[in-house]
Amino acid sequence: MIVAGLDIGNQTTEVAIALVEPGQAPCFLAHAITRTTGIKGTVSTIPGARIALIQAAERAGISISRIDLIRINEGAPVVAGVAMQAITQTTLTDSTLIGHNPESPGGAGLGVGRTAAVTELHGDESLIAIVDGSVPFESAAMFIRIARDAGVPVVGAIVHSNDGVLISNRIGEPAIPVVDEVTAIDRVPFGQLAAVEVAPVGTMIQTLCNPYGLATLFHLDAEQTSRIAPAARALTGLRSAVIIRTPEDQVEERTIEPGSLTLIGKRGRRAVDIRAGAAAIARELTRVAPLQDVLPEAGTAVGAMFGTLRADLSAATGLQGSEFHVADLFPSDLSVFQPVVGGLSNEVIAERAVALAAMVETESSLIDALANTISVELHIPVLAGGREADAGIRGALTTPGTGFPLCVLDLGSGSTNAARIDSHGEIARVHLAGGGSMVNLLLGEELGIDDPDWREHLKRLRVARVDSLFSIRHEDGFVAFLPEAVSLDLFGRTVLLHPEGMRAVPGNPAVDRIVETRRRAKKSVFGVNAERALHMLAPGGNPRFLSFVVLIGGSALDFELPAMLAEQLSEYGVVTGTANVRGEHGPRNAVATGLIFEPVML
Repeated sequence: MIVAGLDIGNQTTEVAIALVEPGQAPCFLAHAITRTTGIKGTVSTIPGARIALIQAAERAGISISRIDLIRINEGAPVVAGVAMQAITQTTLTDSTLIGHNPESPGGAGLGVGRTAAVTELHGDESLIAIVDGSVPFESAAMFIRIARDAGVPVVGAIVHSNDGVLISNRIGEPAIPVVDEVTAIDRVPFGQLAAVEVAPVGTMIQTLCNPYGLATLFHLDAEQTSRIAPAARALTGLRSAVIIRTPEDQVEERTIEPGSLTLIGKRGRRAVDIRAGAAAIARELTRVAPLQDVLPEAGTAVGAMFGTLRADLSAATGLQGSEFHVADLFPSDLSVFQPVVGGLSNEVIAERAVALAAMVETESSLIDALANTISVELHIPVLAGGREADAGIRGALTTPGTGFPLCVLDLGSGSTNAARIDSHGEIARVHLAGGGSMVNLLLGEELGIDDPDWREHLKRLRVARVDSLFSIRHEDGFVAFLPEAVSLDLFGRTVLLHPEGMRAVPGNPAVDRIVETRRRAKKSVFGVNAERALHMLAPGGNPRFLSFVVLIGGSALDFELPAMLAEQLSEYGVVTGTANVRGEHGPRNAVATGLIFEPVML
């Protein structure tokens, strides 16, 4: 008979097709992979499953109707994979001050004065000229020169366009600080006290990033200084900035409470405040383990996160929110970029945060509904083929050179599933929250990149720096010379080495920063989960009693992750490496292949 193994994952759906005869090893005919549609474990995944089955059947040279049996894994009812959200640990308040840092400011120094339109520079009070987009740089420089010649103390300028250097060069001596590229110039209030600071090339501003420096300039009391401290911190390490004191009646304070979690486990329940950080949450999880559910504090950021999760799952499955429970929770510390309220050009400040990944299971199984629906639509019998981790073990055992006891780490996008099999065929398994999507979250938040495609690219691909029109410096320091000149918009930028060509990384972060952040994110998710899994599965909790660790799943294809994990686990004396399913498919198709082996004794 012809059997298809169907592995519906969080991100991808994989199929293996084989001819299975009694007493004989399966003869594999074809395989396929496609993107998962909908939420794992629900009928919304059927369109993607159908596409994968059709593609595999075509490659096998048969029609899909020739398939006699489809086996799906019982891991499908674990609906989730993952729910994630960065939750700030600090109180965010609207500030009375705003800041900005363009790439190429003009002039140098520190200027403090009242804001005024560049066309209205009059009187004997120190002024900061405001140049909107309707005033050409030649005219702006002329207005400033005329005012200064008339004795008006113009001590700085705020400019809408990127004409800071052009205006500065035409003003003459003494030079004044000019901050340009202020996109929201129309929101700059006139007649308000402002400070503009530009540091010499290669140095950083000193006054506007110091709360006490701001207190001195703007005559602030202790309470006001405390309120503007986050704005000052946002300017640390910058070459230029502008701070404007806005009217008190335009300031609105808001407090965002992170909230707390009540962890319910077999050994009791514990409450933990999100602000305590990932380590504290992990400690409490250990004390109540095994985890049975998580109750978030209502009306808080973490409460909203879990509420959204349950609502999404209810909409996808038709089940009530009370039928879901959190089976595993994975916390990780990170920094997130929060906007400075009232900022003129998308200014941000890094705040401490906790990211959470939650694995959610259902009280009622969805596997029967999924199997029945697939069977009705395709007119093919569908059976559940055992636990997902068990199928992964069977698929991984087709890797040449493996032996017992064997531990498989399935590095998925939403979770890390692990299983151990001993020489007697006994299998133990764990399902842990946190996978490739969590890595993407940490990487994107740390670098201030929202686009999901860019997060995935930066996780999977290398980066480099364009040193000249004909050379790039790779992240390992190797300099490569190019046969053709790069595009001028890539010169001096950090680029992604995409198969379709180099692409400028948003925000132009340093190469070293990307590499460090990328590796830290992978280690904090997969490295931590690997340690958790091995200690939970190894006899006596000691990974040294394991002999072989095999990595499967999409994340095992990562260009640096397998080596990182191998180095990390080397202290236990285990053989760690990436699977090569059936000796040809690498870490892919392990679960689908294992489902084919379900009727066959190991």
